[in-house]
Amino acid sequence: MSLITEYSTNARPDRRIVEVYDRDAYLGDDEALQQSRTQVVAGNGYHLYLHSLQPDIEVQVTIRVWGTPQKPPEDAEGTIPVFLNSETGQLVVNQLTFGPAGMMDLPRPGVYEGHAAWSGREATAAYYSMCLQRAVDEEWDAERIRAALRQCSTAERYILDLWFLRESEPEE
Repeated sequence: MSLITEYSTNARPDRRIVEVYDRDAYLGDDEALQQSRTQVVAGNGYHLYLHSLQPDIEVQVTIRVWGTPQKPPEDAEGTIPVFLNSETGQLVVNQLTFGPAGMMDLPRPGVYEGHAAWSGREATAAYYSMCLQRAVDEEWDAERIRAALRQCSTAERYILDLWFLRESEPEE
């Protein structure tokens, strides 16, 4: 089966994190957040945390829903299996301090299985570090730093490929 729907948005990885979660999943998960530091992407079933290596250059988050299981992209720097329970059928892509970067309607509420893949993470972090070093060495002002960060030639991308697994279980 083919691609059912796709959504993409840019988000600033404030504190090096971008969240993806069901619209009504208000509580975060400190353990999953910590796991994302070593796994890059981690979650608790309701939240996924995407861990960047830099906090200021926007990253691209793409969520694709498929009719059948898919293989991870071959050009990815890394991948990890994920599960996401969306009782509302709406996913939020959130920037910790700045709030939602976007929202996606899933084809239907329920539990989705899939994988997360990422690329451009290391190159974007290296560019970010180089900009900060030049900013110190050349005494850049804040506007010059922002302009340099916007000129990053490598896109840091996170792709969530999901497919419907089952209906959500009713809450007790």
